[in-house]
Amino acid sequence: MPVTAAASSIWRPRVTVACVVARGARYLMVEEEVDGRLVYNQPAGHLDDGESLLHAAVRETLEETGWTVEVEHFLGVHQWRSTEHGESVVRFSFAARALAHDPDHPLDEGIRRALWLSRAEIAALGDRLRSPMVLLSIDAWLAGRRLPLDALSSLLAERPLP
Repeated sequence: MPVTAAASSIWRPRVTVACVVARGARYLMVEEEVDGRLVYNQPAGHLDDGESLLHAAVRETLEETGWTVEVEHFLGVHQWRSTEHGESVVRFSFAARALAHDPDHPLDEGIRRALWLSRAEIAALGDRLRSPMVLLSIDAWLAGRRLPLDALSSLLAERPLP
């Protein structure tokens, strides 16, 4: 079916995924350049067409940090209107366990580095956090939220990770 002008103006939120990866009292974060400024975020990114949420979370973490992770829990869904681009974002947050790191893995464009920070160090970044969802998801983890992964379902055939 061809896309008409009316169909192309249909509102759609940006669907994203993010991983809280804890190692002791530190959390895996990325330092990235967005619109000429350095901001901090969890490994996060957009859901690709035909991709499951879990696959996207693992893929984005690898692409942004060089860390291979195993998603263990679902933390929740956060909805927010981005101050960066003004659009609505629906973010699926997960908790993942770090398995292995490849320091030679090329990082996504704009990502300066991956680093491990404490919650206090992350909170001290203030407006340098890419969104308020960063602390929301860490605080959900710290509060003990551990929703089962089967709360989500996907009927998609998984593609192998690159």
